Amino acid sequence: MELKTMKTRTGTSSFTHARSLQLAALALGGSLILSGCAGNPPTEQYAVTQSAVNDAVSAGGTEFSAVEMKSAQDKLKQAEIAMHDKQYDQARMLAEQAEWDARVAERKAQAMKAEQSVKDAQKGVQELRQESQRTLQ
Repeated sequence: MELKTMKTRTGTSSFTHARSLQLAALALGGSLILSGCAGNPPTEQYAVTQSAVNDAVSAGGTEFSAVEMKSAQDKLKQAEIAMHDKQYDQARMLAEQAEWDARVAERKAQAMKAEQSVKDAQKGVQELRQESQRTLQ
């Protein structure tokens, strides 16, 4: 009877040990998978940023918001270099900053264009008033 009990305990002990190894392997594998996800290149963010920079250029950012455009383009270039060097967290941060700089440049350019349109319209109205006053005299 004692022999049988010892075998059961030994069997249970090796089962517990195998179970512990499985859990450790699962935990290690899970952490490797999660850390692998964190180390992926930020290609989607880079594409969004590139699109934002292109939109800002199209909106006249280089003409009306040169400082912000230069900042966006410089940060985008730095993000590209960081991606090449596999510094993905740095690349993601720079790409996000470049995106916001580009969006500021685009909005600023749109505002400047709108302001110019208002000035042109006011000038046109003023000219019409002057012309109508001349015809009345």
